[in-house]
Amino acid sequence: MDKHTVLITGCSSGIGAALALEMHRRGWQVFATARRPAALQPLADKGLHTLPLDVNDDDSISQALRAVAAQAGQLDMLVNNAGFSQVGAVVDLTREDLRRQYETNVIAPVAVTRAALPLLRKAVAARGNATIANVGSIVGTFTTPFAGAYCSSKAALHALSDALRMELAPLGIHMVTIQPGGIRSAFGDHAEEGLTLPADSLYHPVEKGIRARAQAGQQGATPAEEFVQKVADGLLQERPPAIIRGGKNSLRLPLMKKLLPMAVFDNILAKNFGLDRWKP
Repeated sequence: MDKHTVLITGCSSGIGAALALEMHRRGWQVFATARRPAALQPLADKGLHTLPLDVNDDDSISQALRAVAAQAGQLDMLVNNAGFSQVGAVVDLTREDLRRQYETNVIAPVAVTRAALPLLRKAVAARGNATIANVGSIVGTFTTPFAGAYCSSKAALHALSDALRMELAPLGIHMVTIQPGGIRSAFGDHAEEGLTLPADSLYHPVEKGIRARAQAGQQGATPAEEFVQKVADGLLQERPPAIIRGGKNSLRLPLMKKLLPMAVFDNILAKNFGLDRWKP
């Protein structure tokens, strides 16, 4: 138990993979997880522990945590990073589209947290504290056109994280919400793959704007390797901050949302994604 232990979900690429490597570099025992084990091979080659973990499958969650218990005995930190983005107009989303978005981005982090709680409490008993971090997004603080499902899922995750922060504090567990801005990763490609634009959609005339939304976070984005250094610095503080923000526009856009009149902010976003020129 001398080595601190962290489990991170969604480590196949992007923030999850970069954070796993950063925590390993800082001497932590890292359990990097993902739904597809083959995607974790580059991390395994560098000496990290890797585990299959489908955050939408309770049996998979239990198996992964049993493996952590067997190898480490406790868990000093949990990072709920797994998630995905859907792009498309809200009225084009089916019930199943919304369910998939909320299952992975909202319900799954709570399920993993609940299952990990006994191991986190063992760390509190041994060291006096433990930490949970939920990876939200700056778009959980404001909403853009053509990403309503994703933005609302992150807003819900922020709200749940706020409740967890208060509820877990008496147990000695710190709760951190990570709110990335634009981080360079394959996230935009995945958003393109998940783009919703049915044949009868009213929004075909602004398809270019919808596709622009899928790639918006990648324009001049901050490298994930740079972003996770700030994240690790915050998480490893004796009393971690409640919110860690970083990446392109992570300060500017939430500040604009706070300071500008709603109509002005709406117009800026509408213009960015072609809605100002659309006359149905």
